Amino acid sequence: MSVSVIIKWGGQEYSISSLSEEDTVMDLKQSIKTLTGVLPERQKLLGLKVKGKPAEDEVKLGSLKLKPNTKIMMMGTREESLEEVLAPPPENDDVVNDFDIEEEVIEVENREENLAKISRRVKDYKVEELNPPREGKRLLVLDVDYTLFDHKSCAETGQELMRPYLHEFLTSAYEDYDIVIWSATSMKWIDAKMKELGVTDNPNYKITFMLDSAAMITVHTPKRGVVEVKPLGVIWGKYEEFYNRKNTIMFDDIGRNFLMNPQNGLKIRPFMKAHLNREKDKELYKLAQYLKEIAKLDDFTGLNHKHWERWAHKATYIH
Repeated sequence: MSVSVIIKWGGQEYSISSLSEEDTVMDLKQSIKTLTGVLPERQKLLGLKVKGKPAEDEVKLGSLKLKPNTKIMMMGTREESLEEVLAPPPENDDVVNDFDIEEEVIEVENREENLAKISRRVKDYKVEELNPPREGKRLLVLDVDYTLFDHKSCAETGQELMRPYLHEFLTSAYEDYDIVIWSATSMKWIDAKMKELGVTDNPNYKITFMLDSAAMITVHTPKRGVVEVKPLGVIWGKYEEFYNRKNTIMFDDIGRNFLMNPQNGLKIRPFMKAHLNREKDKELYKLAQYLKEIAKLDDFTGLNHKHWERWAHKATYIH
């Protein structure tokens, strides 16, 4: 059964009818974010209650017994300026509270409800291609915050917070890989960050497309409850003639983002405190060497990316 609601916010009404009773409150918040730009953690939905208490993110919409086109008032503000992207955000303990995914994977990866969510994203999520996929290239999917950019420190420009060797890394990777950016934020802010870092229009490499939080799904894990993840199946479903689990690698500083595709994830060390670490962080420099080495393989599925540093030996491939 589908669920249809009307969100009232900022003097306007937004209709949402793409959800099912199996979807959760977090799925609803993601849909609201797509329409309004207000991030889920900034949303307060008035009137969504279970036994007199505000409904938690993991509650299924079917259990709320919502009538068709129920009107829900939302309180929340969207980020309004690039300065806010560069300023320290509210405390975020994602990195601190990350967990080792191996114990959770078997429970999550092949669950029907999760695969159904991926199918819906493949069908409904609109990818805006910046450059066409290239025949015969592997796929590199990159997180932004703490992977390419220290998003917590203060600075006057994004360049000051950029991870060292970023442009050299992307230039080297582009020789063998199509590059996709996937961040758990809104597209507006991914655009702003990529422009500020000089990535969008760099003459030495091209970005194929970018994905935002609306392409993510929520999954229920036995020990950690509901978490958001980045399922590569969304990309593979939309571009099955180009990309698959054999030729895709994804970098993220948060391991749980790989829950639906653990074999393809490489957990990168987070880049924080840019002003202190800018001179000594060589992660992207070394990872460029790893990408160059494994690009020689026809199939990535036999790799254990936890051991990537063994591959990134002394030879230097950045040029």
